[in-house]
Amino acid sequence: MALHLGDDAPNFKALTTEGEIDFYEYLGDSWGVLFSHPADFTPVCTTELGRTALLNEEFAKRNVKVLAVSVDSLDKHKQWVSDINETQHCSVDFPIIADEDRKVATLYDMIHPNASATFTVRSLFIIGPDKKLKLYITYPASTGRNFVEVLRVIDSLQLTAKHSVATPADWKHGEDVIVVPAVSTEDAIKKFPKGVKVMKPYLRYTPEP
Repeated sequence: MALHLGDDAPNFKALTTEGEIDFYEYLGDSWGVLFSHPADFTPVCTTELGRTALLNEEFAKRNVKVLAVSVDSLDKHKQWVSDINETQHCSVDFPIIADEDRKVATLYDMIHPNASATFTVRSLFIIGPDKKLKLYITYPASTGRNFVEVLRVIDSLQLTAKHSVATPADWKHGEDVIVVPAVSTEDAIKKFPKGVKVMKPYLRYTPEP
């Protein structure tokens, strides 16, 4: 069954390059990013895992734990990590799930018959500390993900979870945000002491709280 935003992220136990994990226990009170790859020893995936490793500090300061998954074996994963570290000048220190029985891929609907009957598509899921699904993106196998965008979305999700705001198109951390329609302008002025700029009754900006 397909997952939808707001659904509980399915829990699972799996073997990984960092040992056996229980997904919920691994996440704890952190946010999570779970992303899949069509196969080990593939060029685009190699760059993606390397980029994720290089962004380790950025994920850590946002309280985000990362896991990768593909349907290849644990032995292949460990061999591939060596290649990733060498070619991408990084150190992969997050778990890569060995999903040979396609349990995780099935739970998260990562196998699309139109693309392949066996390989996972390039899917990415962001899961909140409440274990709810906050975002999912699926790319074709030929297109590498933009991890700067993933971090931008996490910034938005974490900000909007705490405050009555939304983020406009192309928003980046530190820029003005939008007051949500559920908050009246009168209440917004009280709620946001940095000021409220009213462009239209339904379009009101305030500096990032």
